Amino acid sequence: MNGRVALLAAGIAVWFAAAGASQPRAQTPDQFYKGRQMTMLVYTAAGSTYDIYARAIARHMGRHIPGDPTFIVQNMPGAGGLKAVDYLYNIAPKDGSVIGTIGRGLPFEPMLGRTDVNFDPYKFTWLGSMNRESSLAISWHTSKVKTLDDLLKQELLIPGTGAGADSQIIPLAINNLVGTKFKIINGYLNTTEAALAMERGELDGVGYWSWSSIVSLHPDWVKDKKINLLFHTGTKPNPDLPGVPMIRERAKSALDAKALDFLLAREIIGRPFVAPPSLPPERAKILRDAFAATMKDPLFLKDAEKTGIEVELVTADEVDALLKTTGASPTDVIDRVKALLGR
Repeated sequence: MNGRVALLAAGIAVWFAAAGASQPRAQTPDQFYKGRQMTMLVYTAAGSTYDIYARAIARHMGRHIPGDPTFIVQNMPGAGGLKAVDYLYNIAPKDGSVIGTIGRGLPFEPMLGRTDVNFDPYKFTWLGSMNRESSLAISWHTSKVKTLDDLLKQELLIPGTGAGADSQIIPLAINNLVGTKFKIINGYLNTTEAALAMERGELDGVGYWSWSSIVSLHPDWVKDKKINLLFHTGTKPNPDLPGVPMIRERAKSALDAKALDFLLAREIIGRPFVAPPSLPPERAKILRDAFAATMKDPLFLKDAEKTGIEVELVTADEVDALLKTTGASPTDVIDRVKALLGR
């Protein structure tokens, strides 16, 4: 019996050894990324500012990843940005081959009790942001609304680009927190499309649009004074916007000012980039390091200057910290924001 047991044990050992030999060895980063075509997902249509930022980094980030992979850019607009978020969180391969840029306001939606989202912002693999934003409300030069004081008295027709989009959430909140009179016209695909509608006279202005987008996409608007700058959303005066009022200073109460701070925390991550959750730790580190290194790459910075985009690195650790801090806001602040959004 002992001999038969020994023979069986030997046979099992040989089987396991053969099975182990047949399994592929774990790939090194160079082996995984060498010759690989990675995907850069963009939640907006081609030609938008998010798209311009994504294509700029896609041209350079591969040099900072072992194996020197290349990127293809894939646009996935829809559902106010949720289509791309859902894909990155639930469908995309979790192997470090797919990254993307998402709307900066969407990570805060689950904190506010939104029930039609299927992702946890704390579990995304955050790579960082390409800049910090300062956004504005603008009116077309033909509009009767030319100043913030005018906006407190007269309606301004502005675009809505989806129920979860910043273009809709922020102006509605400012109406309540400050007393402005934005009137949102729904049905626009994105702000780029809405800008054309404003030029045609269909809209009077845009209620929430980043300064970097205006400068990069429509420099003539500023140079030729085709727009009125009604206010900006920063917490301190912007040297690029002398004399433009800060909307936070017009909040009706201290609680309203804090609610506005919660909503505008998204501007710290002006152009956020993520990878799917549950990545192998070593590949998550590679992507984060490559993202940060690209932001300091002289060739990339020269390209960014030529393209007309502003660059200021916000690290993955800073994004993680911002989300945790904002999510831990006092109950009265979160309840005030929820009330503003009808939740």
